[in-house]
Amino acid sequence: MKRLKLDWLQLAVHILAWALVVWLIWDYFTGNLTVNPIQAATQRTGKIALIMLVLSLSCTPLNTLFGWRQALATRRILGLYAFLFATTHFLIFSGVDFQFNWDYLKPEILEKRYIIVGLASLSILFLLAVTSFRWWKKRLGRNWKRLHRLVYLASGLVILHYAWAKKGDIFRLQGDILQPLFFGILVAMLLILRIPVVRSAVSKLRWRLIQRLSVLESKRQPPDLKQTDVEPFVE
Repeated sequence: MKRLKLDWLQLAVHILAWALVVWLIWDYFTGNLTVNPIQAATQRTGKIALIMLVLSLSCTPLNTLFGWRQALATRRILGLYAFLFATTHFLIFSGVDFQFNWDYLKPEILEKRYIIVGLASLSILFLLAVTSFRWWKKRLGRNWKRLHRLVYLASGLVILHYAWAKKGDIFRLQGDILQPLFFGILVAMLLILRIPVVRSAVSKLRWRLIQRLSVLESKRQPPDLKQTDVEPFVE
């Protein structure tokens, strides 16, 4: 039964991701991507990549806060889809918009800081996607986990790329930074929940809350149905 729930959760992620792809293609062929379809497609794929990346970062905190272990099984899938949409985002920009013409791409890359930051984050996501398979995990050993902590750096770079692309200054709180700032605060909270001290404190608090609720529930039951023991919570 547990395996079935896990499979359904993973299936839901796959359906959502490919539904977004179909939605993008549908809007392109039906003319619903504004008067500038290339720019709209670039922006949409970039934003979806950011959302997928944030969702992948939320899996561990969800398990910490609610004991939702099924979420842990979707981390890799969400991370790979983040890379997929980030790559599509870059290919639309470089291939569709600039036709892979280096003479036009070079000044864009060198003169616009948000592109440099975006390429840096894409490079990290590429490295993490390639090494996400079990073979690499066994080969790298403990270094595999250290390597995949680069996802924290990638998430920060993606948010910075998003803010600068919208011509906002997230450090001075100037310009169109409302959405980048929202994602930045959300990622910061998710990373704080990963700090060992905070994670341990939250887990203990959740355990005490479950114990308290179990005791209250047992008191509400009729005398002949009261539980004699409270089952311990298993991490």
